Amino acid sequence: MRIHRQAGLARLYGASALACLLACVVPSIPAFAQDISDMAADVPAGSQMLLAADTLVYDNDNQTVTAVGGVQIDYGGNRLVAQRVEYNRNTKRLVASGNVEVVNSDGTKIYSQHVDITDDFADGFVNALRVETVDKAYFAAESAERMGGVLTTFHNGVYTACEPCEDKPDKAPTWRIKARKIIWNGEKKTVRFENSNFEFFGFPLAYLPAFEIADPTVKRKSGFLIPGISYKSDLGVGVKVPYYFALSPTYDLTVTGSGYTKQGFLGEAEWRQRFNNGQYSLKIAGIRQVDPDEFIDSDGHNVDSGAAGDPNKFRGMMGTKGQFAINPRWDFGWDVLLQTDKNFSRTYAIEDFNDSVHRSSIYLTGLNGRNYFDVRAMRFEVQEETLSDDPTARGGKQPWVLPSLDYAYIPDMAVGGGQLSFNVNAQAISRDRLDRVLADPNNAASVTSVRGIEGQSGRLTAEAEWKRTFTTDGGLLLTPLLALRGEAGYVNASSGSLNAINQMASNLGVDDDMRSSLARFMATAGLEMRWPVLFSSTSSSHIFEPMAQVFVRPNEQYVGGLAVPNEDAQSFVFDATTLFERDKFSGYDRLEGGTRANVGLRYSGAYDNGWSTNALFGQSYQLDGQNSFAAPDLVNVGADSGLETATSDYVGLVGFNSPSGLSGSISGRFDEQSFEVRRAEVKAAYSGLPISFSAKYAFIQAQPLYGFTTDRHEVTLGASTQLAENWRVFGTGTYDLEQSVLVKDGVGFAYSDSCFTYLMTFSESRDLSTKEVSQNIGFNLSFRTLGDFGSTQSSFNAVQ
Repeated sequence: MRIHRQAGLARLYGASALACLLACVVPSIPAFAQDISDMAADVPAGSQMLLAADTLVYDNDNQTVTAVGGVQIDYGGNRLVAQRVEYNRNTKRLVASGNVEVVNSDGTKIYSQHVDITDDFADGFVNALRVETVDKAYFAAESAERMGGVLTTFHNGVYTACEPCEDKPDKAPTWRIKARKIIWNGEKKTVRFENSNFEFFGFPLAYLPAFEIADPTVKRKSGFLIPGISYKSDLGVGVKVPYYFALSPTYDLTVTGSGYTKQGFLGEAEWRQRFNNGQYSLKIAGIRQVDPDEFIDSDGHNVDSGAAGDPNKFRGMMGTKGQFAINPRWDFGWDVLLQTDKNFSRTYAIEDFNDSVHRSSIYLTGLNGRNYFDVRAMRFEVQEETLSDDPTARGGKQPWVLPSLDYAYIPDMAVGGGQLSFNVNAQAISRDRLDRVLADPNNAASVTSVRGIEGQSGRLTAEAEWKRTFTTDGGLLLTPLLALRGEAGYVNASSGSLNAINQMASNLGVDDDMRSSLARFMATAGLEMRWPVLFSSTSSSHIFEPMAQVFVRPNEQYVGGLAVPNEDAQSFVFDATTLFERDKFSGYDRLEGGTRANVGLRYSGAYDNGWSTNALFGQSYQLDGQNSFAAPDLVNVGADSGLETATSDYVGLVGFNSPSGLSGSISGRFDEQSFEVRRAEVKAAYSGLPISFSAKYAFIQAQPLYGFTTDRHEVTLGASTQLAENWRVFGTGTYDLEQSVLVKDGVGFAYSDSCFTYLMTFSESRDLSTKEVSQNIGFNLSFRTLGDFGSTQSSFNAVQ
């Protein structure tokens, strides 16, 4: 007996067989890695099935229930669409046919003409299958069958992560894997390809009898990772093969073996562990070099490997990083590197530890609103070749900072109608070796600067600042400022350091007054005046802003004699960006004293066509007291800076930006009497299609007392050209005009689309002293969802 019911929308409660259809089809596809229990968990408890169809047919004689015509079933966030769905109570099988589309609750889409599966979800058959996962991975097969609720087999299957071309759907994707069988093991979470071909742009590239990958949705699984390859002139060709151990959901281990044609075998191991409030990692690496002579420079020094001719020279490192959240406001962490020599990690591109300057630190950081606290112990590792005149140096000139403290506090409430801020800085420094500069390398008495003393020093600085801005009726902005700073410190220098400081004082004709302890203060009263004036036209607007500052304060204490170490204020540039700084020194060890005025004009313009311009020009004046920039310290930081005279050099900046991607700027420092260029920088850049480029020229006049005895001229050029939609060529180069040396250069070639990236680079670098050339070749192939093959990122940094 058959019963027909016409229904536009019918609600069926308790029809568990049809509801199970969605739960059985989805886990039959390996790309989604969902077993039956996973699917059940995705369906909320008490979910009801909603069925819509043109016709429902109940056949009690044959024990079937059939939905026909525009069938749509929604159940627990999952949806099935088909022309016909039939459930047989005797065979306990579900059959969906006619443009079947299944959309899982996670977004996975399954397309087929025929789905046949048992209602216990263990066995089934799908014909002419196409699958689109939520992360845009695609499977297709002539047929697929599921056995035992665990194993699913695709026959004559295809896999790719490339989206199909909308204009040419039959066009072969960038890459795909065709296999006689694709077998998914739901228990082991693996996908195995048998009798497969890897196709690239439609052409068979490699035949693979059998290979296995982790289920694409499995993020962690033990096995070999994609190998890497590299080339470096002193190492040779290197092949890196990593093996990953997924030991538990919270910790894992990666062991890597690398073979270099010139230096032998390098072993690495990295342990990583994650907790609820943070994570840490530990990495070790080591090698016994086959040919240390590859590192010998032109002076005969083995700059990276110790004694020349030692074939068993061992080099290695141990590094660890960690970060833990104590609570939402406080973090504790560390980043520590220990190595046998100061350039091992950079030479062998040890990931996470191969930066040119690595700062080892242990820290505690707190952040709450505008209040900040940071205390850390630090050690600096400058990873560079040992200088030829100091072959035994292993970084002893770099200090230990035990500790460094920074604290900043800005009250939420206004104080006196203005903003009050507090800053505290403290540091304790210890250095194993004297760091001095000699005018004549063969004369130990020709000391020109002492960049770091052998011994210990420490300092505590506290500063408070208040400022408030008033606006007059005429638009003049007045900002009075009050600041008070105090500090105390100590110095325990070795006898060798004191002798070097005495020699420097004699050479400069100044006093040698190195203090074992010190206390000093600085009080500042300042006023800033700005008068922005707006000029508008029908197509543009312009703001001219005359600006002046006056800071009244006493002289810097201990200035004019070599009395205080300068550890953190050694980098100093006077240009348009620092003209209006209250204290132009970059750190805390020096502080600007005396009464000074800064005067300048700022300009900005905006145009209706999208262009914008900006400019700044000004000068600084020492009105009273001793000029801190004219007084030498242990590194002569103010020498030839442009501020050492009562009337400073002029500084200026002009820049522009356009909506087409073109931008440029010119900045410079000019002699206050002759207007001769003392420092200049010219930049230009364009970002667009098909060409992007950047150019930079820098000139810095000689600063002998500051450590630069000759002028510096340097040009850097970079460009990238889009050859086609996915292809580009790029390159860069830096040329030293003073020494007529191409310092570094490189060229690269790249292809990129939604599922594949190819990158190849060649770069060279030259030592300015020896003119020796170091070459590096890098390449990388990246297949989305399969992995990467090629060199480490450090191989590309010089070019990109």
